[in-house]
Amino acid sequence: MVSQPDPAPSLAIRGTSSLVSRPSARSKRYNRSTVGAASSYLPQNEFPVFSHSGDVEILIRAGAVENRYLLHRHTLTRCSGFFEASTSNEWSRAQPLLPSGHELSRIGEDGGEATDAENAAPKRKWRYELDSGSGPNDIPMLMQRDEPRQDPRPMATASLFGAAPKASRSSHHKSSSYSHSSKRDYSRSVMSLGAQPQTLSQADEDLLRDYDNLFRTFYNYPPVLDSINVADAYVQCKSLLTLADQYDALAVIGPRVDHHLLQFQSRLWKQIAKYPISYLRLGYLARSKVIFQEALIHVVGQWPAGERSLRATMPDIVLDIIEDKVDELEETVSRVEGRLFRLNLNTSRGERVTPNNGYLDWLATSLFRQWIADNTTPQPPPEYRGSRENRPADPPPPPPAPPLTSVGRAYRTLGSDNPDTFLGHDECKKFLKLTPEFYSRENLRRFEKRMDELKAMARSVVRPLMNSGLELDLSGSSRVADSIGYLTCTEVGNRDLPWSVEE
Repeated sequence: MVSQPDPAPSLAIRGTSSLVSRPSARSKRYNRSTVGAASSYLPQNEFPVFSHSGDVEILIRAGAVENRYLLHRHTLTRCSGFFEASTSNEWSRAQPLLPSGHELSRIGEDGGEATDAENAAPKRKWRYELDSGSGPNDIPMLMQRDEPRQDPRPMATASLFGAAPKASRSSHHKSSSYSHSSKRDYSRSVMSLGAQPQTLSQADEDLLRDYDNLFRTFYNYPPVLDSINVADAYVQCKSLLTLADQYDALAVIGPRVDHHLLQFQSRLWKQIAKYPISYLRLGYLARSKVIFQEALIHVVGQWPAGERSLRATMPDIVLDIIEDKVDELEETVSRVEGRLFRLNLNTSRGERVTPNNGYLDWLATSLFRQWIADNTTPQPPPEYRGSRENRPADPPPPPPAPPLTSVGRAYRTLGSDNPDTFLGHDECKKFLKLTPEFYSRENLRRFEKRMDELKAMARSVVRPLMNSGLELDLSGSSRVADSIGYLTCTEVGNRDLPWSVEE
């Protein structure tokens, strides 16, 4: 008995007398020929694997992971001096390669022997592999290879940019034809592999991330950097800049790092205040005008703190800028200090106060000058004594110049809007009691009034030192701003940068 198929439902179309039948599921063409399907599949030509146009293959191995890139020589040489030199005629080890997609000749449909692809001029292909070196202190570096090296270790060829290239259609059809038993065995094998995961070390993860970010930036993709934690972002940016410096690509990577870090704004300024030496080097490598200026002001204000570290890590041109700015600041401080010591009070008749015409006022001036001397001069060296033969003692060496940190703290105290921060009521009272015949409530009141006049004049004198060239808001009540006691009035212009800046 032959069963008849169910009649297909029909739908009448307005304005026509014909009926359109809905096709049944059996009408799908499952028996379409797959001859030539593989040749019609074209791999993607996009970052990070440009299958059609890429001519530089780069393999980055770290642990059990291998990232593969197929990039363009003209892009790499435009962004990196390393690739420009290593792919030149003098240093190149490129291999000839037919245009992508034409490695094999194809027979023409008209019976011809071959297509024009055979006659196409071969391109040159470069291959780089990351060489970790032989010693523990060797820096991993890309090296040109003639042929791929055999490595028995299984590698997971995944990239941080995305998944690996898609498989061909033929492999897809083959995988879909697995039986239930083979699928079950495959699932068991996957589970057994998952039971023993191969984790990467932090150093390997950082290495893969840095190379990914390097090539991403070359192709104008945003690098993958932390945008929440400024401390983690600094570590990642510093590592990326170090790699860019290794491949002579700072001119391309620096602006990206600068743009990313400046998005943190106030959090960045606070971090620079905590670690100015570290950010000074980062700003120099990235050629970040704002970060370099911010860090330089902190370094100059705290000089000579961190001098040894700076001389070991920074180039001479940066040290010359620091020393020039320190000299300028010391000269400004010297002029202010001379004016402070020349401050004096006048009598009611407009005469300068002396011990003869105003002893109490002269005592106030003396105490004020003594406070300035004690707070802007380092402690004297220990006393030099003669030998047992009663030889005269050697003259003591001249006292060293006071560090700018301690000097800045004294001048910030003088420039404070609160006059009670130094030489307050208790100190004035204690000082007057040293001469009991002058101590009285009336004299103490007058003494404090004259001291306030000296403080007001001192605030006007030190006002140039109270200016700040920082992006950090020192008027706020943050702990970072309150902890800054050094001078931040250093001015850094475009001419003071260690690189040329167009006006």
